[in-house]
Amino acid sequence: MMQSVTWGQEQMAVRSEIVHCYEQLAACISTMLALARAKEWGQLPELEARCSASVERLKAIQPLASLEPAQRDLVLRLLERICTEQAELSGLIKPQLDDLIRRMDSLNHQKNLGKAYGLAH
Repeated sequence: MMQSVTWGQEQMAVRSEIVHCYEQLAACISTMLALARAKEWGQLPELEARCSASVERLKAIQPLASLEPAQRDLVLRLLERICTEQAELSGLIKPQLDDLIRRMDSLNHQKNLGKAYGLAH
């Protein structure tokens, strides 16, 4: 009997951790979106790493427990928010990445011209 109580407690803990991970992921994406809207790009890599850690943790624990109906509803709402905000975030980041790639290509082109004509770089 004691063993089933322990197993049940473990299941409840895993369910709570699943919800917590989704809450962390949603909060992290929201923060990233706010920073991207403000064009404050410096903190995004750190936050993206935290998002990735939450996703990896979810991959490890999620198959172990099925959620209660209220938890499942909360997770579905969080997932909807995450998807919506992630799409907007991607839309804000993509032009910045494209611009960075153009700048790097331009610098590489200048460097190659300098090498070709013997100019110092």
